[in-house]
Formats: sequence, structure tokens, C-alpha cells
Amino acid sequence: MSAALLIGINVFRESVRDKVLYNLVLFAILLMGASYLIGQLTAGQDVKIIKDLGLGATSVFGLFIAVFIGIGLVSKEVERRSIYSLLAKPVHRYHVVMGKYVGLVLTLLVNVSVMAAALYIVLGYMSWGVPADAQSAWEAPARDPALLKAIALILVELTLVTAIALFFSTFTTPILSAAFTFGLFIAGHFSSDLRNFEQVVQSPWAARMARGLYWVLPNLAQFDVKAQVVHGQPVPFGSLAMSTAYAALYVAALLTAAAFIFSRRDFK
Repeated sequence: MSAALLIGINVFRESVRDKVLYNLVLFAILLMGASYLIGQLTAGQDVKIIKDLGLGATSVFGLFIAVFIGIGLVSKEVERRSIYSLLAKPVHRYHVVMGKYVGLVLTLLVNVSVMAAALYIVLGYMSWGVPADAQSAWEAPARDPALLKAIALILVELTLVTAIALFFSTFTTPILSAAFTFGLFIAGHFSSDLRNFEQVVQSPWAARMARGLYWVLPNLAQFDVKAQVVHGQPVPFGSLAMSTAYAALYVAALLTAAAFIFSRRDFK
């Protein structure tokens, strides 16, 4: 695993130097700042708007980072032919897959942390000077610690999306990898509808296929607790643990499949 860790650190350094990465994070931070101005236009709803836009920006721009960097982790090495010098070293191919994944997860961790800090700064500035009786009318405090639960689940979801992007990048082109990853991301947020698909169709075959897709596709809706947090509803730690365990199992399966495909790939 030391070889995978070294590869991951190198991927992290390359990702940090990527100007596109900085632009995405900067744009997300600016959006959080703009949410403060938007919130001023809606009396009594400014805190909710800032939280909602801030969490949404963290999720969306984190998704862009995960997809557009994740799909190029393997293809760039192949296009530059640097994969030959890498594989010539005493490393296994699964070390390359694991290292690429670890590097991008570290990149996501840093960037999500920066965006989370920016969100708390905006919320702190907004709540500064507000009378205590006015703050008591809010459904949740401005700097609600529960926001960290939503941010943590966003990060967990992004690690799963990263594994999906890396899986597709091991055997297809970057464009197709992006299309497949975005497609699974959208389908994953609506996969729960497949469970009740048999109630709207009359074909048993279609119902069974929908049920099969429900169990195969990633259930990403469980990671979205932004609405509950914004409205001050509790998010049990048990559900956080279950969602994290689910993501860990799915990521392990994807990385195993990606390592298997990458080990069988011919680069001649």
C-alpha cells in the first residue's frame, strides 16, 4: 500500500496545481457569498437560503471536481504514455488504481473543507449583530453544527462518484466516462422510484428488470440530507453510519472491478 500512497500523493499534488480546480472552488465560494446578498432580499428566510445555496454549491462543484478529474486519472497517463514508465517500476497495477483514487479523495477532502469553511464564514458574518430574540425564531442556528453532517454525507457521496468515474476511465474514453458517470449520478438519485415501478407497469418482465436495477444502481438519495439540516430536522448518527458503510462497500466493489479491468488491459 506504500506504492499506492505515493501515487496518491502525486495525484493530489497534480490536482492542486490544476487551474480548473481552483476556478471551481473559487466560483463555489463566490456563490456562497452571493447567497448572502440574495438572502437579504427575502426577509426571514436569509439563513435558509444561505445554507441551501451553500450546501448545494458544495455538492455541485464537488461533483464537477470528482467527475472531470476522475475521468482523466487513467486516460491522461495512457495518452501521455507515462503509464509505461510507471508500470516499469516495482508497482502492481492495482496500486495505480488505488493510488489514483486516494489522490482524488484527498483533493476532494481539501476542497470540500475549504468550501465548508467559507460557508460557515458567510453564516457567521450574516448572524453577527443579529439580536438573540431574532435568532431564536430561526429553525436552526446560523452556524448549526448539523451542517457538518450534511457536508460529511456530501463528501461520502463524492467518494462514491469518484469510484464510479475511475471505474469507467479504466476501459473507455473520457467523454464516455463523463457521460456514464453523470448518468449514474442522476439515476442514483431516482433509483428509489424503481422499487415501486411494478405499480405503474403491467409487464412482469419490466417490473423485474426495474427491481434488478434498483439493487444494482447506487442509491445516492440517502446521502442528500440538505433539506433536513436546513429546516432544523434531526439527522440520526445511525443513518450516517449506515450510509457511510453502504458507500464503503460500493466503493470497494467498484475499485476491485476497476483494478481487475486495468490489470487485464493491454497498452501496446
